[in-house]
Amino acid sequence: MNGVKLISCNANKRLAEEISGYLGLRLTDTLITTFSDGEIRVQINESVRGYHVYVIASLSNPVNHNIMELLLTLDAVRRSSPREITVVIPYYAYGRQDRQDKPRTPVSAKVVADLLETVGADRVIVVDLHSPQIQGFFDIPVEHLTAIPVLYDYIRKNLILENPVVVSPDAGGVKRARDLANKLGCGVAVILKRRPEPNKAEVMEVVGDLEGKEAIIIDDIIDTAGTLTAAANALVSKGVKKVYACATHGIFSGPAVERIMNSPIEKVIVTNTLPVYEKEFGKLEVVSIAPLIGEAIRRVHEGSSVSSLFS
Repeated sequence: MNGVKLISCNANKRLAEEISGYLGLRLTDTLITTFSDGEIRVQINESVRGYHVYVIASLSNPVNHNIMELLLTLDAVRRSSPREITVVIPYYAYGRQDRQDKPRTPVSAKVVADLLETVGADRVIVVDLHSPQIQGFFDIPVEHLTAIPVLYDYIRKNLILENPVVVSPDAGGVKRARDLANKLGCGVAVILKRRPEPNKAEVMEVVGDLEGKEAIIIDDIIDTAGTLTAAANALVSKGVKKVYACATHGIFSGPAVERIMNSPIEKVIVTNTLPVYEKEFGKLEVVSIAPLIGEAIRRVHEGSSVSSLFS
């Protein structure tokens, strides 16, 4: 891949190293440090003039620090005369704030999109946005990848399933559940829920044939795991034999690990869009998203189809 430079922000640098390894490239020498008062300093230590530059940053905790780090890195790249800048965001923070659900609230996902464009991004590569509509917040090309093929490969190779059913934990995730179910050749069930406030969910009703089956709950994000564990308990009450869970982004904040360990869930499978290795616990399995992102970068650079990765 001639004419390409990969730059990694500090957040989830391990994933960036895996992506660079897949592509057979090295990460560009970049220094990102913090002054004693918290200000971020960025310095790119080699020329990127005339290159297609891919800046990799997962907007993990601390979210606001990592967003600022990314913005300053993009500005440093833009001022260094590259041919084109593509920002690769495995986890897009503020994606859950994609609309005004109450009066006098911001559309935070749109604010992040505006910031990325303002500092010079020419293209964005993201993985499993919380809402696909976020693509429309950008006036630049957006390559929206899905981790379904990665999760499917793990399930196919590692889980023994005699009578599986894929479960969406809410109505908004039905398409995601259907995509996985089509690959597994099984049916879909849906949990209808009410969310009285952020990070709290109440299961209302389970729709689908579940008796005696192995359920695979699929979601885009596992945060405090309240929704996930409530769904697992509801499925067991409906006669499910085993419950597995999978998601693209494993945040695991607050009581998440304790809730999962005390739940009937057998195994939780997530990708490494976030630095989940430090969250290791008994039921956790992590699969790498690096080959998928690396292949997407290769295809974007070569001008070939990205969507065919998922067909």
